[in-house]
Amino acid sequence: MAQKYQKLRLLLGDQLNIRHSWFEEKNDEVLYVLMETRSETNYVRHHIQKVIGFFLAMRAFAETLQAQGHRVHYIQLDETGNRQSISGNLRNLIEQYDIRKFEYLLPDEYRLDAELKNLCRELKPESQSFDTEHFLTQRQGVEAFFEGKKTYLLEYFYRHIRKQYNILMEEDGETPLTGRWNYDQENRKKMPKGQNIPQPLHFQRDVSSLVAMLKAEQVETIGSVDEKHFTWPVTRRECLELLNYFVHNQLHLFGTYQDAMAERGYLLFHSKLSFAMNVKLLHPLEVADACVQHWKDHQDSIDISQIEGFVRQIIGWREYMRGIYWAKMPAFAEMNYFNHQAKLPKWFWAGDTQMNCLKHAIGQSLEMAYAHHIQRLMVTGNFALLLGVHPDEVDQWYLGIYMDAIEWVEITNTRGMSQFADGGIVGTKPYISSANYMHKMGDYCSNCKYDKKAKYGKNACPFNSLYWDFYDRHSDKLSNNPRTGMMYRVWNRMDGEEREKILQQAAEYKARVEEL
Repeated sequence: MAQKYQKLRLLLGDQLNIRHSWFEEKNDEVLYVLMETRSETNYVRHHIQKVIGFFLAMRAFAETLQAQGHRVHYIQLDETGNRQSISGNLRNLIEQYDIRKFEYLLPDEYRLDAELKNLCRELKPESQSFDTEHFLTQRQGVEAFFEGKKTYLLEYFYRHIRKQYNILMEEDGETPLTGRWNYDQENRKKMPKGQNIPQPLHFQRDVSSLVAMLKAEQVETIGSVDEKHFTWPVTRRECLELLNYFVHNQLHLFGTYQDAMAERGYLLFHSKLSFAMNVKLLHPLEVADACVQHWKDHQDSIDISQIEGFVRQIIGWREYMRGIYWAKMPAFAEMNYFNHQAKLPKWFWAGDTQMNCLKHAIGQSLEMAYAHHIQRLMVTGNFALLLGVHPDEVDQWYLGIYMDAIEWVEITNTRGMSQFADGGIVGTKPYISSANYMHKMGDYCSNCKYDKKAKYGKNACPFNSLYWDFYDRHSDKLSNNPRTGMMYRVWNRMDGEEREKILQQAAEYKARVEEL
């Protein structure tokens, strides 16, 4: 006869917070469940490293709970009896163990939130949801903070969080250290040729059995993986080790070069902690506190602009984007301000393009399941926006290809900031550029077939003509925007024949985009 439990508690793959108050209680009548399902591997085509990383982290977390004395039921993807959906498995377990109460942590994705709410309405046992105890604000915190405002300006919210948690503040709790809130202007330097770049910290794990399982189960994935050397951290111990490595080896120049791009390094001075935080193996405050403390201990060698730039991303941008998500979903997922309809080029899935910046950023993403924020925003995202790709296609690519991509953080960055499909909720202008920005912030242009200076003609960089084509075709929406008005003045001052040549070049490139 099967064991009976009073409570069944669900833990999703991004809810691996070992410091949650749930785990202070050890009760033989409480059963925790974690599961690998096709509903989660298939809602978008994921990078193989992303699927493996989630499964490894979940399995390790289940072992940690069991070692602490908790009862755990873990369902592997290929397990007989796996209903291959969260709701299907929960119904089965509730019946199997004669569950009297079902409890779950609030999901961070709208689709899972809706699924679990619908399930609870149908279940016979009592049900209850709990906070994940991870974020610094509640789901509706950003919406409440900006109540009555048309636009949600990050800077004001960021200052609010700094004050609330007393991070980088003077003793009065109201004034920022040094009197300045933001050092963004100091965080836009190009990587010098002679700059030493620290080697990334890579973990080593054989995942050949997991790869074999995914193949046997015919799970469609993208990208590649070294089966003998899986490099991502998947346990809390490893994530803390990665945090410590960042603090001691990369933080000192993080702010200065956070926007830089260089062929000789994929990580540069970035932390690669986003996956660890997004699955909740690390808490944002412990990450921020570790960095701030290290800075305080080394102020003679680490400028405040380095730590402020990092803190702004962790406690400001991350919380802000989650707040936008819950304030604007599900309508946010349908927004298409420019009515873009183009297809994403096929080479986004293979990296076989002659544009060196895109070849490098896409190739790196396929190989590492990682790209830093400027590669995502100003290379791949920039090109998709200039080309006029439908936001749905852009969302699916970003959600699938990156290790840290969970919808609450992906769609707000992609459909919002990157594609301006929200019409200005997240950003005050579209983030687009010509080849000039690529050259200014990186070294991709020096090894490229295309001429970064040419707007048209043989081997003219596609970014240049597509940049002006974008402004031309969207003048009805952007010409009166105070942040883009100057570019329209430049465009309108150009000779008519010059403009025509640029638009003809853009039309030609769009017609044969698969050959670029």
